[in-house]
Amino acid sequence: MMDIAESPRFFATVTASTSNAPLFVRLGGRARLLYLLRHFYADVRQHEEIGPIFSAHITDWPAHLEKITDFWSGATGGPALYSGPMPFKHINLGLEERHFAAWLDLWQRHCRAHLPAVEAQHLIALAESIGMRLRQIAMRPDSSRP
Repeated sequence: MMDIAESPRFFATVTASTSNAPLFVRLGGRARLLYLLRHFYADVRQHEEIGPIFSAHITDWPAHLEKITDFWSGATGGPALYSGPMPFKHINLGLEERHFAAWLDLWQRHCRAHLPAVEAQHLIALAESIGMRLRQIAMRPDSSRP
């Protein structure tokens, strides 16, 4: 049985009725974010370039997805449930530009496949902005120190 948050009709109704609302609300709230993130990270885990990095560092995917949903909740104007130094968790992973590009390519595909165009573009732009800062931190020459 399909969860109501997964229903395209539910999502279209939420989006149409809340166009001036924060992105979190326009996305359909936490349930819809979690839906997007589950599908996105299922592909990330299978990706030739970035899948091995995630597999080497994440053992409890359900807990990780909840934590990531907490992060995106606050980032999109919803409840700020995430606390922690997210950028600094990426420092010692040996990330290169190709890893960021692969992640963002998948993100763009999933946002465009699962969200209305305006919300997809806003979420993509937000990820690109976060990614720029994360690159500065994770890829700096002496990235062993915050």
